[in-house]
Amino acid sequence: MFSLSRKDLAALAVFAAVVLAMPIWLAPFGAAYPGLMQKFAIYAIFAIGFNILFGLTGYLSFGHAAFLGVGSYTTVWSFKLLTMDIMPAMVFAVIVSGLFALLIGYFSLRRTGIYFSILTLAFAQMSYSLAYSVLTPITNGETGLLLARNDPRYIDAIFGAQANIAGLPQPTLLGSSVSGYMGFYLCAVVLILAFYVSQKIFASPFGMALRGIKSNQTRMNYTGFNTRPYTLAAFVISGMFAGLAGALLSITDPLAGAERMKWTESGNVVLMTILGGVGTLFGPVIGAWLIKYFENIFSAINTNMLNNFFSFLPDGVQGFVVTVLSKFVGEGWHLTLGLMFVLIVVFLPGGLVEGFNRFVARLKRRKDARDGVGSTQPAE
Repeated sequence: MFSLSRKDLAALAVFAAVVLAMPIWLAPFGAAYPGLMQKFAIYAIFAIGFNILFGLTGYLSFGHAAFLGVGSYTTVWSFKLLTMDIMPAMVFAVIVSGLFALLIGYFSLRRTGIYFSILTLAFAQMSYSLAYSVLTPITNGETGLLLARNDPRYIDAIFGAQANIAGLPQPTLLGSSVSGYMGFYLCAVVLILAFYVSQKIFASPFGMALRGIKSNQTRMNYTGFNTRPYTLAAFVISGMFAGLAGALLSITDPLAGAERMKWTESGNVVLMTILGGVGTLFGPVIGAWLIKYFENIFSAINTNMLNNFFSFLPDGVQGFVVTVLSKFVGEGWHLTLGLMFVLIVVFLPGGLVEGFNRFVARLKRRKDARDGVGSTQPAE
């Protein structure tokens, strides 16, 4: 039940090694600090879950940020009402997000194609509006839901865990702090588990049925195969992954705000999946890492940094180069992301994973051709 094929097991081992070694190989790129690595892991989980829906069934949702926000709010409420231990918060976040996804999916999946996408976007925007201005007793509106020292935390109160709190309480795992690198490795372990679950889904009969739905849902319906439960299950599982990512966001930064439910967050996960490779195991993770790297590194570059970097150029050339490049960094980093996305869609519609596979195949063909020429013997 929990076993993997030899190929999938090797892929999981490589993936786990890469994720756990992030502090080492990200150091040369200036991204080896806990806060950013936590985002890498969390948004990779978000993208993996989205890929189960979009990559396997072909249903493009523009409303997955709603589940991210629900997971965040549920986590903070668990901290406020129950305990600062993260385990109940994560469980509740996944369950509540799954139930919310079941409700939205029940109505949205009555339509396909662009109509499904518009329905999910509409539900997400309604969720954002409710969180921002209507359900303020629950969400605290535009200020966001925050922790306070006088929160009841009934479970902690029973065991006397609140007695010696100085300042705001912080999330813990069995009494241990989950800040800094501990927080990153928590997210890393959850990411590896999420990747493992994704592998099991991709290789299962359920995953094969989802691929059949993506290939030709009409034909499957004509053969008597009821596709509705399968698409709804994929939607709920995807929503639960998003809720888990939202929970980790509130664990590493204990607050929840309506901005996590905006349509831009839903658009980001679409970009992550397409950029890396729709329907692949590694693609969404790579896409999430790239976009979060651009967001946090390129957006921090300013004109002074560019002037210092290109100081070796003549004054006129330096001014021109800095003027042009300044449009693609800092607040304009979205231009860099957009340009990269256009290039990927035009030249590598299968994403970066397809580009890598093409490169490996080309190297193999060249090697085979070279070996074939070298092994030719002259006629006697």
